[in-house]
Amino acid sequence: MSETPPEHPGPENPDFDAMTRDIAEVPAVEVIVTVAVNLMSAAAVKLGLSEEGEKFKDLDEARKLISALAGLLDASATEVSSFHAAPLRDGLKSLQLAFREASVVPDEPGQGPGEKYTGPVYS
Repeated sequence: MSETPPEHPGPENPDFDAMTRDIAEVPAVEVIVTVAVNLMSAAAVKLGLSEEGEKFKDLDEARKLISALAGLLDASATEVSSFHAAPLRDGLKSLQLAFREASVVPDEPGQGPGEKYTGPVYS
């Protein structure tokens, strides 16, 4: 008896062809901005800035997310218009400052998360 996949896509059998067509229609700038906003949101939660506050605070995880965001913004700087880039950079700087304030032992200027891409962030 051979197993044949079900004919209709569902939660266990997603329609990858349709997903591919959907993503093909999305401009690259929108994908970059969406990923950046997701990284910002996750970093804010890990910094304890959500409604739950301290419950989800994890500065090690926040550092990784902020560094990834800074790297993405640095790498895509020439690809994303200033219309999109300016608020993302502002959000990144706010997260870097929040990280510095949340740290018991703050990093040296230039050593904080993402600062190798953005330069030192001062409060």
